[in-house]
Amino acid sequence: MEMTDLTQILEPYGLYVIAGATILFIVYIFARRREYSGPSVIAVSAIMATLVGVVTNLIKVPTPATGGYINLGDTMVMFSAMLFGPVVGAFAGGVGSALGDILGGYAGWAPITLIVKGLEGLVVGYIARRSDRTPVLVVAGTIGGIVMVLGYFTFEAYMFGVPNAMVEVPGNTLQAVTGIIVGTALAEAIKKKYPEVVDML
Repeated sequence: MEMTDLTQILEPYGLYVIAGATILFIVYIFARRREYSGPSVIAVSAIMATLVGVVTNLIKVPTPATGGYINLGDTMVMFSAMLFGPVVGAFAGGVGSALGDILGGYAGWAPITLIVKGLEGLVVGYIARRSDRTPVLVVAGTIGGIVMVLGYFTFEAYMFGVPNAMVEVPGNTLQAVTGIIVGTALAEAIKKKYPEVVDML
């Protein structure tokens, strides 16, 4: 079996992976209901995941070397995480981006995206939580972007070989930089002008 068959093998399971991740997320929130306002966190997470999925499909640039694509989804992954923290960031980043893969015709990538973008959202949200300072948000976005680029590179190097994986590094890096710029600008503006939005959770 060729390594490139893996995304084809995973293709039928994208929706099941998203459903499983969503169920685990809801169980986690209600298990920690003393710490989180369950309904509010779930509602905000669902809205932000939908936003990530939609923006992911606004512009798609295919990368033939790996069968993936470059997109703008990281702008909303980072925005979600910077605004609402690691829990919402992880769900919106992972489930929202995986949903974007499925809706965009890249269902085989959804399980990988769930992990990589979920980690990105988690890291960005953890570092940026409770801060509206530009340097903190930029550092959070930068580290999250590195997680994303390295995550995809590791998987693609294993599947397609290092030379093919290297082809996607510039595009993924551009995604990360765009995410940092847009995510930081939006999150900083809302945190400063509308702090009550953040306080919802």
